[in-house]
Amino acid sequence: MKPVRTRFAPSPTGFLHVGGVRTALYAFLFARKHGGKFILRIEDTDKAREMEGAIGHIMESLKWLGIAWDEGIDIGGPYQPYLQSSRLKSYVHWAKKLVESGHAYPDPYTENEIEEFRKQAENEKRPFLFRDYRPETHFEWDETTPLRFKVPSIRRYSWVDEARGTLSAGEEALDDFILIKGDGFPTYNFAHVIDDIEMDITHVMRGEEFIPSTPKYLSLYEALGVTPPSYTTMPSILGEAGTKKLSKRDGAKDILDYRTEGYLPEALVNFLALLGWNPGTEQELFSLSELVEVFSLERVQKSGAMFNEEKLLFINREWMRKLSPEEYIERGNLSVKDQDVLLKAIPILKERAHTFGEVQHMLDTELSFLFKEAAPLEKDILVSKTPSETDVLTHLHALLTHMEHLEDDANLEAIKSVLMSYADTITKENGGRGAVLWPLRYALSGLKESPDPFSLIHILGKEESLKRVVSALGILE
Repeated sequence: MKPVRTRFAPSPTGFLHVGGVRTALYAFLFARKHGGKFILRIEDTDKAREMEGAIGHIMESLKWLGIAWDEGIDIGGPYQPYLQSSRLKSYVHWAKKLVESGHAYPDPYTENEIEEFRKQAENEKRPFLFRDYRPETHFEWDETTPLRFKVPSIRRYSWVDEARGTLSAGEEALDDFILIKGDGFPTYNFAHVIDDIEMDITHVMRGEEFIPSTPKYLSLYEALGVTPPSYTTMPSILGEAGTKKLSKRDGAKDILDYRTEGYLPEALVNFLALLGWNPGTEQELFSLSELVEVFSLERVQKSGAMFNEEKLLFINREWMRKLSPEEYIERGNLSVKDQDVLLKAIPILKERAHTFGEVQHMLDTELSFLFKEAAPLEKDILVSKTPSETDVLTHLHALLTHMEHLEDDANLEAIKSVLMSYADTITKENGGRGAVLWPLRYALSGLKESPDPFSLIHILGKEESLKRVVSALGILE
C-alpha cells in the first residue's frame, strides 16, 4: 500500500471559512492517523479573482488552528513548487502527452461561434455538449489556443467514495472540457488532476459540488493511464435553519474572525471535526491529538451538517474552563488594572463567559466595579429587600464584625461559612437570608445584579470589602 498523502488546495480568491477549514482538518487528521503527509497547495490560476494577501491569510488561519503541513509553498518539499502559477510547464508537458495520444485538440472556434452552438442546443431543447461540435479537422497546438480534452469513451462511470460508498454518473456528465486556456493557464479540472498525479496524492477530501464532475476527472485519469486517488465527499455545512448551505449571511465568516472574537483554536477544531463526523461515542471534547487517534473516513456522514452556534459556544466555554487562571488571562489577552483581583475573578468568568470577547466585555462593563470604585449607592435600593432600614443597619453592622474576624487571605468557603452562620439566624418572618445577603451584595457591587457576596469579598479582598460596607452604612446613619 502506498504511503498516505493528502492535500488541501484552496484558491486565494477570498477568506478561509469553516467549510474550507473542515476539509483541511479532515485531510490533516487522516494523514496523521496513517503516518502520512499533509500538503498545502495553492491553486492560483484564477488571476482575475485572486485577492491580495489571501495566501498569507490561509497559512495564518491553518497555523492558528494547529493544522500543520509537511510540504507547501513556504517550506517546499520533494514535489515543489506548490503554487500552481509556478507549475505551468508541467501542465503543458502533460497536455502535449494528451495531444500526442489523441486525447486533446486545439479549440478552433471563437467565443461567438460557441455561443451560437449553445443557442442551437437550447432551441432544440437539449443540453449543450461541446463534444457534439468537435471539429472535423485538427491543427497543431501552438500553446496560445485553448486546448480541449477529447473524452475517450462516452459511458457510465462508477467509483467508490470513502464516505458514501459506490457512486456513479452517466454520459451526461462527460464533455470535451478546456484543459488549458488561451492565456496559458490551466483550468481547475486539468490542473488539480496533474498536481495530484505529480505529488502522488492518495486521498482527496472534497465538497459535494465536485461529485457531478468526477466522471470528467476519471476520464482524464484513464486517458493518462494513471490510477485516480481515493475520494471522500464532505457533507454540506448547513445554516441554522438546516435547509441550505451556510452563507455569509448566516455565519460563513472569515475563520480569523473567530480569533478576534475570543474563540480558542482548540474549540474551533473540536467543533469543526464534529461537523459532519461522528466519533461513535458520547464524548464531545477532543484535543487535536485525540482526534488524530479516533478519526476515520468511514464515520464521515452523508447528510448535511447544521452549523450550530450554540454548540460552538458550549464547546468553546468548556475549553476555556480547562485553562488555569494564569493561562486564562494569557490566552484571553485580558487587561485590567489589578491582576490579583482578576485572578480571583476567573471562576466567575469561567462560569458565565463563552468567549474571551465576552470576558473582556464583562470586565469592562458589569464587572468593572471590581477594579474601580463602586457606583454611588442608592438608599432605596439598599433597603428594598429588608423589612426595615433599622434591620439593614443591624445586619450590615453584624456582617462588618464577622468580616473583621476573617483572615486576610480567607478562601471562598471560609468566607461563606462565617457569613452564612449569621444569615441563617434570620427567620423567614424577618426576611430570611435575603434580608442579610441582598444589602451586603449591593454594598459590595453597587449593582442590582452581581455575583454572590461571598465571591465578591473573596475577589475584592478583606480591606476593600470592609471599606465598601462602611460606605453603605454611611448613607444610613
